[in-house]
Amino acid sequence: MKLKPALKYIINSISYGVLFAVALLLLKPNLNDNTFIKQLLSTEQQETSPLSYAKAVSVASPAVVNIYSEDIMPSSVYGQAARKTTTLGSGVIMDSNGYILTNLHVIQNADLIHVVLQNGQQFPAQIIGFDQITDLAVLKVNASNLPTIPQKYNQQSLAGDIVLAIGNPLNLGQTVTQGIISATGRSGLSNTSYLNFLQMDAAINEGNSGGALVNSNGVLVGINSRKFTQSNPQLNIQGIFFAVPYELAAKIMQQIIENGRVVRGWLGISATQYSTDAKGIVVEEVSPNSPAKVGNIQVGDILYQIGSQPINSIVQALDIVAETKPNTTLIFKLYRQGKIIETNITIAEFTN
Repeated sequence: MKLKPALKYIINSISYGVLFAVALLLLKPNLNDNTFIKQLLSTEQQETSPLSYAKAVSVASPAVVNIYSEDIMPSSVYGQAARKTTTLGSGVIMDSNGYILTNLHVIQNADLIHVVLQNGQQFPAQIIGFDQITDLAVLKVNASNLPTIPQKYNQQSLAGDIVLAIGNPLNLGQTVTQGIISATGRSGLSNTSYLNFLQMDAAINEGNSGGALVNSNGVLVGINSRKFTQSNPQLNIQGIFFAVPYELAAKIMQQIIENGRVVRGWLGISATQYSTDAKGIVVEEVSPNSPAKVGNIQVGDILYQIGSQPINSIVQALDIVAETKPNTTLIFKLYRQGKIIETNITIAEFTN
């Protein structure tokens, strides 16, 4: 008696299986295809693609060049050959007509400059101009239709962004190192320090200077500049490198191409951030014979507006002044002992 229910259950299961198989054959005529069966029965999981920045490198690297700067020193000994020293560096093709950005220290005091492209082409280069403050220089080669680095003018880098440094370290050939943005500074034409640069941990060695710092899409975010150094040789410092932000480098290049040099406005004050929630900066020092002195800005004044722009920080104020054409007159608004004061100041040209 107990055997009948079990037998009935088995027969019903087989019947349902046959009906399901017939339905599958009607709906999927190619069920007997070996490929389909293999896919259905396969227990192997498909392998995921590895994370790679090869695409970013492929679009950016053709525009990164090797730069060889030769300094020829005549010998002081009669009949002895001149001594030649070569400085190694990198550069970035910014324009298809041959404009190249690099570091000033790469080509400083060079008598001859050679540029070598990724494809092996070689060109002599001439110096269009340079800027000592940002350590940037613009070169020009007599060529056209050159590969250019991908650029986005309003590119803003953030701490934590992945970056790739492309250059020619130690003349090993084009090399890529990877890291992240560790900290960011400002992008303007005011006097610079390390705080104005992008700090990152993508390795920079001799020969990398002047090369490209790109993001994971291959877009230029900076010009590789230098590694952090200080006077104490006993400190083993690692992972602190700097690059000039793209927006700043692009402004510098444009001014050099147009003027042969960088023209900055100058006011002649030092200041600190106002400590309350109110906007503005507090003037701490006024340089003698400066536009600020002539315009009657005094120590202790709170500068809260330049022209039509409210002042939120020292950085912003310095950038507004630096990017103002010399001999331009601006209205400065200040608080002095609780009173609002307006003064017209003619911006002068900054000189080193």
